[in-house]
Amino acid sequence: MPDPAIHVRDLRKTFRVPVREAGLRAALKSLVRRESRDVQAVDGVGFDIEPGEVVGFLGPNGAGKTTTLKMLSGLLYPTSGEALVLGSVPSRREPAFLRQITMVMGNRNQLQWDLPALDSFDLIRAIYRLPPDQFRQTRDEFIELLELGDLVNKPVRNLSLGERMKVETVGALLHRPQVLFLDEPTIGLDVTMQKRIRSFVAEYNRRLGATVLLTSHYMADVQALCKRVIVIHHGRILFDGALTELASRFNATKTIGVVLKDGTVDLSAYGEVMSTDDDRVTLRVSRADAPEVTTRLLRDLPVADLTIEDPPIEDVIEHVFAGAAEDQRVEAEAAAAAAGASS
Repeated sequence: MPDPAIHVRDLRKTFRVPVREAGLRAALKSLVRRESRDVQAVDGVGFDIEPGEVVGFLGPNGAGKTTTLKMLSGLLYPTSGEALVLGSVPSRREPAFLRQITMVMGNRNQLQWDLPALDSFDLIRAIYRLPPDQFRQTRDEFIELLELGDLVNKPVRNLSLGERMKVETVGALLHRPQVLFLDEPTIGLDVTMQKRIRSFVAEYNRRLGATVLLTSHYMADVQALCKRVIVIHHGRILFDGALTELASRFNATKTIGVVLKDGTVDLSAYGEVMSTDDDRVTLRVSRADAPEVTTRLLRDLPVADLTIEDPPIEDVIEHVFAGAAEDQRVEAEAAAAAAGASS
């Protein structure tokens, strides 16, 4: 069995941040004695990703996703723990390692702002010392896949956000990296542009067998690209497994859609009414009660159409985060009570 493309064990990153109260007195005091506190951004993360896998890395803002990606790409030194990407230690930033990875951040630019994208592509070719024929073939192939056309001849500053994200993606992949770290690659894009970027990433993965670690707040990205997801919250992993398993493990409800032959009636006796859209009523019931509720609906009412579905994956993820936050609150209250008792 081949070694994992990405190997992480007990990875941690602690930031020391200054602490200062508001006001002139506090400002003067900080000149004499600075106070700081430690913030644990990543707290003992561990996982393996096999070559060619596309894995979603999910979590709320501040969960530690970007910090982890920056450590895996060599932009940050870990405080402790082990990280290997393609057998290399990322923080050493060896040239052979850097030629095999890329990191795309949806809110960052790497292309020259005042130059056409084609000129920046030539600069990237020189940096990576790409053979001219291979470079031109890759560039033209990517331009065709993303339907860039004449956009590559315009200064980057004149492109829309979606157009700029497409040329940025091409620039990040011209050297054909084997590991892609994608941090919100479709942020701020319209639905059409999001779909085009997703299709491009999927095709790149299919053609080159590249390994992809993707963060996104758009669950459509994750559902379209990833069979496996890793959920992180407050720097710790809450879940690592199949996307389908996430829904069944962390959500105890089903959604039932009902259309009646004679118009809508009050269905609150059968479950929680989530919405009423024209003749369609959407109910939420517990997973265990779904078969019994379905039987009652079909027996009691003139049902024209009935569907049973799992809730949207966004709701499942939110449920995971809410449960983690509640667990932390209970732990904090228990710790405070124990501290009070000991004093």
